[in-house]
Amino acid sequence: METLRNIFDFSDFPRKDVAVFGLFCVFLFIFPLIPHSSFSMATMIQFLMFALYGMGWNTIGGYGGQVDLGKAQFAGIGAYTTAVMLIRWNVPFWVSAPIGMGFAIIWSFVIGYPLFRMRGHYFAIATIATSLVLLDVFQVWDFVGGAQGLEIPLKKMPSFLYLQFRNDAYYYYILLFLFFIGFFYINWFRKSRLGFQLRAIKDNEEVARSLGINAHWCKIKAYAIATSFVAVVGSFHACYNFNIEPEDIMSLDLSILIAMMAMVGGAGSLWGPIIGAAVLVPLKSYLGSWLGGKAGLAGLDLVIYALIIMVIAAFEPRGIWGIVEKARRKRT
Repeated sequence: METLRNIFDFSDFPRKDVAVFGLFCVFLFIFPLIPHSSFSMATMIQFLMFALYGMGWNTIGGYGGQVDLGKAQFAGIGAYTTAVMLIRWNVPFWVSAPIGMGFAIIWSFVIGYPLFRMRGHYFAIATIATSLVLLDVFQVWDFVGGAQGLEIPLKKMPSFLYLQFRNDAYYYYILLFLFFIGFFYINWFRKSRLGFQLRAIKDNEEVARSLGINAHWCKIKAYAIATSFVAVVGSFHACYNFNIEPEDIMSLDLSILIAMMAMVGGAGSLWGPIIGAAVLVPLKSYLGSWLGGKAGLAGLDLVIYALIIMVIAAFEPRGIWGIVEKARRKRT
């Protein structure tokens, strides 16, 4: 009963924040019902995917203070598990996704134990290295299609079991369901014992150890939780795109984007990954659409995108949510 109360307990936030989030949830529910283009629907699906990516990263990067820049490797494990099991053994998404999550968590324990012996930028560089090594392995592994990747065969549509639909609204609502599961889990996580331990480790690891906190084991557990979020979205990505390639699902660019969602929105806060995804995903999509295809302007969208990120990071290291909190303190 106490756990259920913590899942739905937002009493530590101002009512205005909760009300704004409630209105945002209403918008998410009704979005497919209002007139929209296929491009805007694809952007909304990307927003939900990166919000979930960011929520997962936030457990280890935001609450734990460990800058992980290799999360794409776990998205790749989830995506390839789902694709391989569907192609070779006709296993549906709802069975292969948990299995992919399990493989990703096992891999997180294998590399997490030595990785968390390092700190600071050494840890960040090591996560990049492990991700790039796994990317190279998948690019030469014939069983998973090598560098060409895999193409998922079409089933009889619509198929809820295999997650194959002609209308993107079905994908949207399934992803929205996963989004709310992830959001309420994070709301519980930040008030859990592990959540408080991670914040203590982030503030001062030596003091946390003196209080009897096993910092190494706490980081590994948080790393596994972050991995489970990323892996299940990777599995969804495989079914949604019908095609996966190592450079698409396991690239360093994706790892950095996952981290940026939480860092720009506000790492270590409940709303940060959602705000970051709500700002960066549409910005990237629409800037690319408006500027990327015009003669002489190719690449300008990436410059503007990078400048906006740098301005936010320079003005307030705690991200957009940090700016909101600073403005609120000045007003009061």
